[in-house]
Amino acid sequence: HLDTNGCTVGVVNGLAILQFADFSFGRPLRITAKTYQGKAGVINIEREARLSGSTHSKGVLITSGFLGDRFAKKRPMSLTVSLTIEQSYARIDGDSASLAGLCAILSSLADAPMRQDLAMTGSLSQCGEVQAIGGVNEKIEGFFQVCNARGLTGTQGVIIPATNVRHLMLAPDVVDAVSKGLFHVYGVSTVEEALLLLTGIPAGTPDNKGDYPQDTIFGRVAATLQKYAGKKSKKSDD
Repeated sequence: HLDTNGCTVGVVNGLAILQFADFSFGRPLRITAKTYQGKAGVINIEREARLSGSTHSKGVLITSGFLGDRFAKKRPMSLTVSLTIEQSYARIDGDSASLAGLCAILSSLADAPMRQDLAMTGSLSQCGEVQAIGGVNEKIEGFFQVCNARGLTGTQGVIIPATNVRHLMLAPDVVDAVSKGLFHVYGVSTVEEALLLLTGIPAGTPDNKGDYPQDTIFGRVAATLQKYAGKKSKKSDD
């Protein structure tokens, strides 16, 4: 199950590589996040099911570090996140899905639908920087093949690290579609840039008190987390 049009909260199309001997190809993956009040933090379902390699687990932990840095400096987070790669039943490794996972979490917390006509790949730093990944050509081509089989709409495309753009050596049919404006490749350097492409809503810049504007992604996330914290405080008082 993979959508290539419309918008959905907490769901993003990630990109992975499958390898068989000397042959490798890109495979789009549906990454979903559910968020609710609690104390567990980010639950990596792949790790709990013993399907997560060490590098993939590291990527999820980096995501937790980003969330804490941006939203838990004034008050502790009362948050549980259930994060998974849907329809994946084999061991998965690598941190190239960490950007997609973070965007899914932020979308869920902000109740901001994300475009399903875009797929994304990118490693994440705790500072929110998007870092280079491997197999970028195969990953782009994998999503392109799905979109092309269903019919190109002119809005579909992929989000990749800006540092990977120089390494692109795409198949001729992908290059032709991009040159005609039927498919798009976006290079981003920060999670804020990726969120704007996915949601059309600015991520938000904090003021001198560390507060984000209410009409931004980060402002909506902060409001949700404050509501969760308030419920926890009221329950403790009771």
